[in-house]
Amino acid sequence: MNIINARLRGKKGLFRIELDGKRISAIAPQPSPPSPGIGDLDAVGNLVTAPFIEPHIHLDATLTAGEPNWNMSGTLFEGIERWAERKATVTHEDTKTRAKKTIDMLVDHGIQHVRTHVDVTDPRLAALKAMVEVRDETRHLINLQIVAFPQEGIESFTGGRALMEEAVAIGADVVGGIPHFENTREQGVSSIKFLMDLAERSGLLVDVHCDETDDPQSRFLEVLAEEARVRGMGARVTASHTTAMGSYDNAYCSKLFRLLKQSEINFVSCPTESIHLQGRFDSYPKRRGLTRVAEIDRAGMNICFAQDSIVDPWYPLGNGNIMRILEAGLHICHMLGYEDLQRGLDLITDNSARTLNLGEGYGIEAGRPANLLILSAPSDYEMIRTQGHALASIRNGSLLMQRTPARVERC
Repeated sequence: MNIINARLRGKKGLFRIELDGKRISAIAPQPSPPSPGIGDLDAVGNLVTAPFIEPHIHLDATLTAGEPNWNMSGTLFEGIERWAERKATVTHEDTKTRAKKTIDMLVDHGIQHVRTHVDVTDPRLAALKAMVEVRDETRHLINLQIVAFPQEGIESFTGGRALMEEAVAIGADVVGGIPHFENTREQGVSSIKFLMDLAERSGLLVDVHCDETDDPQSRFLEVLAEEARVRGMGARVTASHTTAMGSYDNAYCSKLFRLLKQSEINFVSCPTESIHLQGRFDSYPKRRGLTRVAEIDRAGMNICFAQDSIVDPWYPLGNGNIMRILEAGLHICHMLGYEDLQRGLDLITDNSARTLNLGEGYGIEAGRPANLLILSAPSDYEMIRTQGHALASIRNGSLLMQRTPARVERC
């Protein structure tokens, strides 16, 4: 299979991309548009990119909104309470069925790499065991990283440390945490040191729900960043949400950014979920409740966008379309400037790949896996402006999905 008439991000002109089995064999400039050969895919001058990435989602909780009760206040903490009710009824097959249905949604929108947080504050570890099976059973569709996520805490949940260690033994790829939800600050700090020790001796990645609150005194990010810095683990560590940063004063943030840059940690922002959950205790003016996405990006640190939830106790909407998140996030974060729009896809492709530590397993270069998307527009700007889609998704050299754009006929 070859792709002709392709545009590549950051390059001028059209290209021919040759695939040999599961690898990209060659990429060459295309002086003039040829006629498609047998088996060729014609990009008709649109972008061809590496696959979209979902770097933060909760597949074990998707499609459960309203079961057994709705989150009436719309707050993060009521969402945790509603999930605790639903978690009591979780079964192996229930988790697998919902997760696979959601993965199909993600695949339909060009996503081939997913990091899912799975709640391990369950003595049965039912969801984790189910998700390990889902990871194996969906390898033909996606690469799935599983985070051992202690939704109700490590130190403040009975047996929390043992459950985290067991989750790693069962097969989690990433060690998670939620320090701001622990009962005390001391427990929050202790939980970070524990999870970093666990990840370091297990050789795993780290992704912590960190300071997901409007409280300007929630400052566990500095603890996580310093642990990453002194251990030299920054590239393997991700701070998710960090929404309290949106409420920090500028003097503190100026000092914090110095540490964050030294630590080299990654960041994930979930803009649609955060603007829904945060600011709930404000009257007016209301805070947006997001981290400082533009400032992190412009300081040269790595940040990406994610969906977080699809129809669950924290967020009642969602359909798997990461472009929807990108467009909303750029609006919410005041990132509709010219330069932002020229490289907007970074926030759902290259930056996310760096967060997931995909390395040479990702990207459009000869010798790399033949995992690509044909998009519906010729540039980042036009993809965002037109709310574009992935028209074709190729995985390991084979066509995984094709989309026929809607056709409008004027009468």
